[in-house]
Order: sequence, then C-alpha cells, then structure tokens
Amino acid sequence: MKSFSRHLSVALLLGVVAVAAPAQAQEFKAGFVNTDRIFREASTAKAAQAKLEQEFSRREKELVDLGNTLKTATDKFEREAPTMAESQRTTRQRQLVDQDRDFQRKRREFQEDLSARKNEELSQVLERANKVVKQVAEAEKYDVILQEAVYINPKHDITDKVIKALNAAAGAK
Repeated sequence: MKSFSRHLSVALLLGVVAVAAPAQAQEFKAGFVNTDRIFREASTAKAAQAKLEQEFSRREKELVDLGNTLKTATDKFEREAPTMAESQRTTRQRQLVDQDRDFQRKRREFQEDLSARKNEELSQVLERANKVVKQVAEAEKYDVILQEAVYINPKHDITDKVIKALNAAAGAK
C-alpha cells in the first residue's frame, strides 16, 4: 500500500508539473549575445583596437626592421663565410646567434605586452557590453541572456541591439 501511494504521489506531481510547464514556458524569455561580433563591430571595440595599434606600431616597426637587418646580416654571412678565416667566421657566427637571441627575446616581450594590453582593452569592452546586456535584459524582461551556445535561433539574438546601445553610449561620451 505504501508503494502504491508513493506511485500515486509521483503521478500527481508529474501531472501538476505537466499542466504548469506550458504556462511557465510561455513566460520564459531567453536571448543570446555574440561577443565575437561585439568585439568586431562595436565602436568601443574598434576604438580599443585603434588605440592598441597606435600604442604598439612603433615597437612593431622596430621589430620588423631588426628582423630585416638580422636576415640581411645572415645572408651576407652565408655568402662570405667560405672566404673568411676560421676565427673570423666563428666570431661573426657568434655575433649573429647573439643578435638572433636578442631579436627573439624582444619579439617575445612585444607579444607578451601586446597580449596583456589587448586583454585589458577587451575586458573593458566586455565589461561595458555586459552592462548594456543587463540593461537590455531588464528593459525587455529577459529571463536569461546567453553569451555562448552551440546553436541559437536567430530570433533570440540580441547582439544588434547591444551593439547599437554600446555605440550610442560611446557617442554620448
């Protein structure tokens, strides 16, 4: 008898859930934001990218010039090595190795600095975007906004609204 009443309770509970679920589903409102598009299309993201390019362009040019100089010196060494004295060839080879090591170190430091700054700038853009997403969600009464999904129906994508609001906020500053 105990087992029968438990099954009856479970069946009644499932019945209540089945009746209530469609009403709940109609009230639930979900949206989706594509952060990659925000990083590509929002004016704040474009401004951050321009700022980074301006900030790092001089160092990047110096690295390119240093790399070209090193390549020219290496090519010259390879052409002249057969006619050089052994001691001179060893000395030049050691200099080229040192220059290459210095170049690799500078390039690595540049990449690390650029990555760190890019992360700082993108986190600021994401922080602003998240505030706008929250404003849109509250204004339009969304229950949940997803930023990553395997598939999303385009009718739930609010990325355009967020980008427009972000651009408007950036223009108001």
